[in-house]
Amino acid sequence: MKFKLVLSILLTTFSVVAVKAQDPVFTQYYFVPETQNGAFTGTINTLNTGILHRTQWPDGSRRLDTEYAFFNGSMGNLSEDSRPSDSNLQNIGLGLTILNQHEVFTAYNYTQINGVTSLNLDLDNFSSGLRLILGLEAGYGTKNFNFKSLLFEDQINVDNGGINGGSADPSLLYLKSKINFFDISPGFLLYDEDFWLGVSFKHLNTPNIAFESEGEVPLNMNLSFQSGYSFDLDQNPGFGFLPDNSKFVLTSNFMQQGEYNRLDFGSILHFNPFILGVIAATNPIRKNEQSHLLTSVNLMGSIKINNFTFGYSYDMNTSKIDNTQGVHEFSLTWQIGRECHSCNNYLATRPWGRNY
Repeated sequence: MKFKLVLSILLTTFSVVAVKAQDPVFTQYYFVPETQNGAFTGTINTLNTGILHRTQWPDGSRRLDTEYAFFNGSMGNLSEDSRPSDSNLQNIGLGLTILNQHEVFTAYNYTQINGVTSLNLDLDNFSSGLRLILGLEAGYGTKNFNFKSLLFEDQINVDNGGINGGSADPSLLYLKSKINFFDISPGFLLYDEDFWLGVSFKHLNTPNIAFESEGEVPLNMNLSFQSGYSFDLDQNPGFGFLPDNSKFVLTSNFMQQGEYNRLDFGSILHFNPFILGVIAATNPIRKNEQSHLLTSVNLMGSIKINNFTFGYSYDMNTSKIDNTQGVHEFSLTWQIGRECHSCNNYLATRPWGRNY
């Protein structure tokens, strides 16, 4: 147990280099791990769907809204023998994800639709209960930028301080208001009943996202490590007041892209039908003395009602940026149930995510 816990921490913080975050980041990655790694797709043997909405700095001019929707499920096993009791089955998962981000001040909009597939492999020959999931996301993204809303120097009337309509700036002739690109993002997930470690490589093909007609701006690959360890509280008499199957989870999520980096880590308490957690968002590699190591403290929770799970999180800013009004995030997920007569119920004790 100690070995798995140490391995989880080391691999999550390994290879920390200076990067730039360009992709949307969700606080509730623990509730909806599909946002970080396609290998989590189909990890429930039933249909599973949900939406996330994130509002960052909701003060009007700096507001940034992000939405994420997913739909996935398991397609059963690839073995001729489909007995649910067979622990050596291989399962495939299929899913669809939609991501949209809109910035109020610049009217910038980013939308991406991906198809996702995963293959779940039994590694019981190496370690009892150990499984490996291989995941692959592929799809198309589009970025829109309303350059007509930008203010150029020749639009400023120096005599009266007014703004003239339109601009003759020659740079506008070479700018595209919309770009489309094809994107590939592989990942894998290693887990057993109380431990998981995932790695994803978003934008592995580094597509060109230049708005200039002849420009070449590759979208930086987003390398992400997800890890966690779950402790069963039923075995501790000091927590006898909690419902059955209660657990305490340590979780972390490291991301590196371009020039920026981010490491989220914290603890989660499961006690049906609730989940409560505290996540610290940090900047491990600070570029200068003015950079903040701790950027926010994020409080989150969820409640399960029948097959629906409602989640909410609030990011409390700890940096010197004033008047941010924090970050609010809402989630709603739904699953049909856990019955799957044609496949192995291999995630009955999965250690992450919502209350199943």
